[in-house]
Amino acid sequence: MTNKRKIINDPVYDGFLTIEDDIIFDVISHRYFQRQRRIKQLGFTYLVYPGAMHTRFSHMLGALNLMTRALDVLKVKGVEMTRDEVLGAKLAILMHDIGHGPFSHTSEHTLADMPHEVCSRLYMERLNEEFGGRLSTAIRIFDDHYPKHFLHQLVSSQLDMDRLDYLGRDSFFTGVSEGIVGTDRIINMLNVKNDELVVDEKGIYSVEKFIVSRRLMYWQVYLHKTVIAADNLLLGILRRARELATGGDQLGVGSLPLYDFLSHHYTEQDFQSNPDLLDRFALIDDSDIDMAVKCWMGHEDTVLRTLSEHLVNRHLSAIRVANKPFDSEVLDTFRTQAQLLYGIGPSESAYFAGTGILQNHAYDYNDQEIKVLFKDGSCRDIGDASDQLDRHFLEKQVTKYYIYYPKELI
Repeated sequence: MTNKRKIINDPVYDGFLTIEDDIIFDVISHRYFQRQRRIKQLGFTYLVYPGAMHTRFSHMLGALNLMTRALDVLKVKGVEMTRDEVLGAKLAILMHDIGHGPFSHTSEHTLADMPHEVCSRLYMERLNEEFGGRLSTAIRIFDDHYPKHFLHQLVSSQLDMDRLDYLGRDSFFTGVSEGIVGTDRIINMLNVKNDELVVDEKGIYSVEKFIVSRRLMYWQVYLHKTVIAADNLLLGILRRARELATGGDQLGVGSLPLYDFLSHHYTEQDFQSNPDLLDRFALIDDSDIDMAVKCWMGHEDTVLRTLSEHLVNRHLSAIRVANKPFDSEVLDTFRTQAQLLYGIGPSESAYFAGTGILQNHAYDYNDQEIKVLFKDGSCRDIGDASDQLDRHFLEKQVTKYYIYYPKELI
């Protein structure tokens, strides 16, 4: 009989995650979950921060670790939870990212036309069938259809175990210290009031630091202009490959599942009506994209070949960021110059020069506010309770605009 009581070392928390339930071990061991070992958490961020090679797998285990700690804290504070509810919350956070595609968010809506949350939900349903309905409570918590709303908030809210883990983990592996938050302090200050997840008054400063750290991490890591340039390069490669594949080009790709998804425009409805698609999608990870892009460096199509060469050799586009949109004439000029540079047509030049928008919103008053519990039993939103972060700072959404184009055109 397999020993399913495992201990996993996590360098981020300088401690161990103990697997105490057989079903958790079984989910982690499943091929759908093991695939996350082969998907990088931060996509192309390693091109800027070489240490950012951690995976979705490690993040999902880290989120489970924090969920386990949070549930223990709440139980000590007298919050009533059955064993099934505790297990359901753990499984919900464990599987929350199981639907991510290659390079995480970079390929979202490109290989399959649906958000990763929907894909995660489909995988949960499939696993629930395989495990005889033992994930039903987890799915209800994930969907926020379970009577105890605070359990869903631990999985998905503005102060959930997902965000707490990825901020600390991404900070650890990138070396960007601005992302360091008082995770232990925040978890120990969690509480429940009227079925809402709240933070005890003593934890208010740690929550303030969490909100500020998240905003800084977006500018320094998640929305770093070099990462954006690499993302657009891969998106261009996949769009061109799809254009060629739907036109009958076999692409010379060794991964048949990847070619299948490039040559078809699969939607959520397709996944619902064709159960085999989930298994095929589960066979695609970062390695398939890496191999394909290297293969396409020798493709006869100028656009696909050039874009692939640029990505493999880190010859990224130049990128400019501004506080207002770029004039269309500027983009037209770059595209005209790209036509001359690569000997391509007007429609093909759109693969080499384009524009986009960057948005950074640290806090959303319309998305399950972070509430602070005071000693007199009253609760207030963090924006009203804080003497450091005013409502204007919290509500402000910073929007910036960027344009990218070949470096040779500088």
